[in-house]
Amino acid sequence: MSESFAPQSGTRPDARDQIAGVSFAMLLVGPDLTIAEANPAAESMIGISARRLMGRSLLEIVNVEQQHLVDKLRKGETQLIVRGLELKLGENRLRTNLTVSPMPVHPGWRVVTLSEKGQGELLDDEERRANLRGPAVLAHEIKNPLAAIRGAAQLLGRKAKEGELAWTRLIADEVDRIAALIDRMQRLGRERAEPIGPVNLHTAIHRAYETVQIATDLSVTWREEFDPSLPPVMANEGALVQVLVNLMANARDACASATEPQIVIRTRFVSGLVMNVMRLGRSVKLPIEITVSDNGPGVDASLRDHIFEPFVSSKPNGQGLGLALVQKLVRDMDGRITHERDEAGGWTHFRIHLPMAKPEKTA
Repeated sequence: MSESFAPQSGTRPDARDQIAGVSFAMLLVGPDLTIAEANPAAESMIGISARRLMGRSLLEIVNVEQQHLVDKLRKGETQLIVRGLELKLGENRLRTNLTVSPMPVHPGWRVVTLSEKGQGELLDDEERRANLRGPAVLAHEIKNPLAAIRGAAQLLGRKAKEGELAWTRLIADEVDRIAALIDRMQRLGRERAEPIGPVNLHTAIHRAYETVQIATDLSVTWREEFDPSLPPVMANEGALVQVLVNLMANARDACASATEPQIVIRTRFVSGLVMNVMRLGRSVKLPIEITVSDNGPGVDASLRDHIFEPFVSSKPNGQGLGLALVQKLVRDMDGRITHERDEAGGWTHFRIHLPMAKPEKTA
């Protein structure tokens, strides 16, 4: 934390102290786009201390690739609001909401705010949960008649002739398929998160890998790039394994058409990533990163901004619940998941960021 934002006990917080408590990144930028002030959230998000940020150009730190936005930033009196903008912040590439607000009393000076898209928006999680309660209630009501239909099919199967057994089996199989789909819908609508605690990340990854390998007939090259020094993460082990199984299975299916199918699992420590967890009412640091990458053709460009939404799928026969469930489980662990397509390299990356487990207190 920079000295300019140091708290003063026993006094009413002034404007700077109030800004220091804001959970989204805030920068004060001069007429020449030089950074004059940075709050602690900006330090965390960008991964650079306020002292090192001051005096540097905004465009050097926030790598805006769209030329028309650069032109607008150079115009000191232009107000700017951009949502879902992909920015490179230091080593991190994030989809962000950007605002630039001129200060009329001080011509040329601006306040710049940055927040991750979908993170830190007060109603985001609550609205998502509300939207999923309806399907979950409907799923519960559908299950009872499904059970009756399956029972009736079994009774008919006992009296059916040999040539008719295939039809009764078809009814039972379809009922089972729909019931499994409903189970997944109900999991999406479940509000209570599973308990979390310290989890060995690489143990969870290996468990997921073994599960996916058992059901894999494809000749896929798997590669691990692990940081063995990583500490335990705060997670639910069963939920984390389920998340990784889904991502690995999706990666396997996605690269099936590649000439030489490859999947890479990476783990590393990153600094500066913070998510505002409204359920907890505070920010959470997310320094542990797991990346599942494949060299398949990637998700259709028209779906990339919606792949974590329920009932959105790029698979011909997909129901669109897998990634929605993955996102819910990750959020329940106070983490985040993002998707990125590297067209130049031909890789698709799904990145999970999780909090680090607190060290156990010694007696």
